[in-house]
Amino acid sequence: MKDNRRDFIKKSASLAAAISVGGLATSDIPNQLITKRKVTPSSGQTDFIRDGGMQMSLSYFWGLEPHKIALAKQMDVLGAVGGINVQMTGLNNVNPWDYETIMAVKEVWDKQGLKFNVVEGPPSLGEKTKLGLEGRDEEIANFISLMKNLSRAGIEVICYNWMPVIGWYRTDKAKPGRGGALVTAFDNDALKGEPITKYGEVSKEKLWSNLEYFLKAVVPEAEKVGIKLAMHPDDPQVDEIKGISRIMTTVDNFKRMLDIYPSPSNGITMCQGNFSLMGADIPATVREFGKRNVIHFVHFRNVRGGKFKFDECFHDEGQINMSEAMQAYYDIGFKGPIRPDHVPTMDGDSNEKAGYSTIGTLYACGYIRGLIEAVAMKNK
Repeated sequence: MKDNRRDFIKKSASLAAAISVGGLATSDIPNQLITKRKVTPSSGQTDFIRDGGMQMSLSYFWGLEPHKIALAKQMDVLGAVGGINVQMTGLNNVNPWDYETIMAVKEVWDKQGLKFNVVEGPPSLGEKTKLGLEGRDEEIANFISLMKNLSRAGIEVICYNWMPVIGWYRTDKAKPGRGGALVTAFDNDALKGEPITKYGEVSKEKLWSNLEYFLKAVVPEAEKVGIKLAMHPDDPQVDEIKGISRIMTTVDNFKRMLDIYPSPSNGITMCQGNFSLMGADIPATVREFGKRNVIHFVHFRNVRGGKFKFDECFHDEGQINMSEAMQAYYDIGFKGPIRPDHVPTMDGDSNEKAGYSTIGTLYACGYIRGLIEAVAMKNK
């Protein structure tokens, strides 16, 4: 694997050199290298490719954030992850899965100097599909249209989840952490006595049945157009919340999901925090899924605790060996999108968007890039 990575770096450096002297046109460059460039470290060190070929990205779930975008460009973190945010475009009465809508969103990001590379939280995948309600076939048909039109627009990855009704959930979004920074936390005991939702008790068997129905409908279509579906773990990974069961809660359940329809298009979002809270060894799990070539997207974050009670924290203080985790991504040759996730809110920043502090994100980006470069130099 190291030899393969060395070959990739050597070829990439040769391409970069050829570009610099006008030896290649942009159309001659492999797509995965267009957004990369040759970086020269301090004197005496070997040249290497920025971020080891990975696509460093930030999330933009609230549309355009000018300050964050300016900082991202200054850091050279040029991937944009988010939804199909129609409000960004000025369009009205349009479907978010239509090609014209997707292109309008993509063009907004292009004008900002960012590459829209992952749709996280796709439209037309809601309660009807996940709970098996009337109208799910129409939702699925629209999701298939979304995949086809994203492919036409050059966007390959869809990060989705199987958490109906209740998605990402925390019992505390302002718990004091290191130095007074605010972190998000979960304590399952705090949910005792909470009423069930209007959907009543939803069993694990029902969710598995509906997931199988979905995957068998959409994965063959994803294969045709080269879309990579990246299932995100349930967060938190408890058995149920307010009567709604949760199934993407263990490594074995992810293997079961992948085995429903084995395909290069049926993959995962490697959200490190969630897999660690399942009890998984992150470097080993990365290598295991890497052998199957199913890691399409990475949420690089750290946590402390277990699935029933945990805190999120700074990247450098949790239970995951982050250096070994990065080494594992490097060893499997991961070149997909990677972004920091759920950072603490630091002094001087607003906690309005808990987990997405701008200052905390800056710290995380520097930490991640430092790990990538350290691993790359160690394996040159």
